[in-house]
Amino acid sequence: MIFSSPEYILLLLPIAFFGYFLLNYFRLVLAAKVWLVAVSLFFYGYWDAAYLPLLLGSILFNFAVGTALAPVPASATGMAAVRPKVSRRTLMIFAIAANLILLGYFKYANFFLDNLNAAFSLEIALPNIILPLGISFFTFTQIAYLVDSYQGKAHEYDLTNYALFVTFFPHLIAGPILHHREMMSQFESRWTLAIRYRHIFSGLFIFSIGLFKKVIIADTFAVWANAGFNDPVVLDFFSAWATSLSYTFQLYFDFSGYCDMAIGAALLFNIWLPINFNSPYKALDIQDFWRRWHITLSRWLRDYLYIPLGGNRCSNRRVYTNLMLTFVLGGLWHGASWMFVIWGALHGLALVTHRLWQSHGLRLPTVVAWLVMFNFVNITWVFFRAKTMDDALRVLRGMFDFGSALSLPISAVPTGKLAWGGWLIDALSNRLPLGLVANAPAFGCIVIAFAIITLPNSQQLMFLPGYRTAKLVSGLLLFSIGLYATMATTSSVFLYFNF
Repeated sequence: MIFSSPEYILLLLPIAFFGYFLLNYFRLVLAAKVWLVAVSLFFYGYWDAAYLPLLLGSILFNFAVGTALAPVPASATGMAAVRPKVSRRTLMIFAIAANLILLGYFKYANFFLDNLNAAFSLEIALPNIILPLGISFFTFTQIAYLVDSYQGKAHEYDLTNYALFVTFFPHLIAGPILHHREMMSQFESRWTLAIRYRHIFSGLFIFSIGLFKKVIIADTFAVWANAGFNDPVVLDFFSAWATSLSYTFQLYFDFSGYCDMAIGAALLFNIWLPINFNSPYKALDIQDFWRRWHITLSRWLRDYLYIPLGGNRCSNRRVYTNLMLTFVLGGLWHGASWMFVIWGALHGLALVTHRLWQSHGLRLPTVVAWLVMFNFVNITWVFFRAKTMDDALRVLRGMFDFGSALSLPISAVPTGKLAWGGWLIDALSNRLPLGLVANAPAFGCIVIAFAIITLPNSQQLMFLPGYRTAKLVSGLLLFSIGLYATMATTSSVFLYFNF
């Protein structure tokens, strides 16, 4: 069950909504929270119920350790916390290590053994390990909770609220990565207990935008991105750029659409999730890009990896090392593949270069700065998407094969690219490069996508005062189109569900 499926939109979300507020109406507040936890566990178990014990065990373990890590006396938390004989610091390190070992086993065991076999000509049997959905997100969320508890930043310890904090279904599978302190006050507030029509209106409006982004825009670009990356054909200049830009916009609208739908669904329950996506393709440098893309992951890497390594409080050489290490590990967090490591290393190198550039007081004109930033991000997404280095180099070679831009034999263009035009291709190919004509539908959508990313984003539209009628009409239109599309076709899984 994914956010853009009819089962989620027409069944799970309404049932969760009415059940929660019906219980609150009868002042069964605890039962209402338990209801949301139960719905969230059903949502998770719908994918594969075999991993529910893993999720529940992780919640119980981390809650118990987090309570023991609290620096305040047990009586102040309302809990009879058991104080272990080891130091709080030792306990924190042990708990973090346990979480990382669990994540490492499920996510990286096969990767490690595969590379070990290749490096030393071994034949160690690879276990059939299936990655549990959302393990990266709920593991990082709980590691943040452990550190916050140790530092005295977590002030509320209630098992039901904690279980809801971890499992709340709008964020469970693909984030955002939450902080304990930014959510617990909302779960405790009496203002979240009653239906608030303003939140329902805003939630459905932004949910509709996200649904449209996913099923109409992202899934359309997925067709061209998959064709270019998955088909082992030599790509000409135009086909390669259509492939890379299609994935660049597929990922953008897929992740942006998910974030909108997560925020919108949470708002129905009067819960504000942190903004996780803020027009990253408007950024003028790589540092600003990472302040806008997957904001909660960037925040986590900064607070729990980069700063503990020393952050900016050391020599320039050490700062650059910290940046590289943070982004290499950030790349590896996305998946057990050297392609993710390369992608992370390239972004780390870009951030080091940006700091060096700034330290010399250098600046680029706005248009040039945007072109450099966007094209760097677009090129590095090739490594992020490709399954192997050969696939990445095949696309990159095509992107810089300028000779194929003007002269290309008909046999070099994938036949699927020619199906759309028929006689029109024959007519235009005498006047325009065949590769451009063959990929005209993709480039037409790419031009539209460039126009869309210059507009106010969904967050800005949601908070725009007034225009209630316009928002209502446009929201209904986008929701109707998106729902019709998702019922007529099978929408693909959100890309970040794989991480």
